[in-house]
Amino acid sequence: MSKPDLSEIPSFYQNYVMAVEYDDLTKGLVISGNETTDLLKSIPEASGDYRYEEDKWTIKQVVAHMIDAERVFAYRALTFSRNDKTSLPGFEQNDWAVETNAENRKLYRLMEEFNNVRASTIDLFGSFTSEMLNRTGIASGNSMSVNAIGFILLGHEIHHRNILNDRYFS
Repeated sequence: MSKPDLSEIPSFYQNYVMAVEYDDLTKGLVISGNETTDLLKSIPEASGDYRYEEDKWTIKQVVAHMIDAERVFAYRALTFSRNDKTSLPGFEQNDWAVETNAENRKLYRLMEEFNNVRASTIDLFGSFTSEMLNRTGIASGNSMSVNAIGFILLGHEIHHRNILNDRYFS
């Protein structure tokens, strides 16, 4: 599970992959997940509904989005790893974000859910053979490999953790 060449990554996702400092996906998933958990632990529960601008997501919506996106990416990887040639749809993140029920959830529970999903993602990618990691499929109209999806997933988390640090806590 080594970092793919950017030429293998749909342009929309290249910045996510460029944010990944790890060549080993499993190591990156573990370390980055721990860094996100540490950040979430440092946020007081009362701050969970904070947004840095009126039209931006709350902290809890950002975390719920990270969880949703990880599940979507993991499903894509699972589908393609099983040699399923079904073209998978995209998802509209802004539509999904308002449907997460984040306003009625506790930040610490979202953190626990993030950790559970991340553990499942690590198990999933750890189960793939080299052949499975190299399989490709179509999602959101773009061809991508299972391995590339893993690094996109990781980069997506890093991207949103950076947004939390830079825009919510600067």
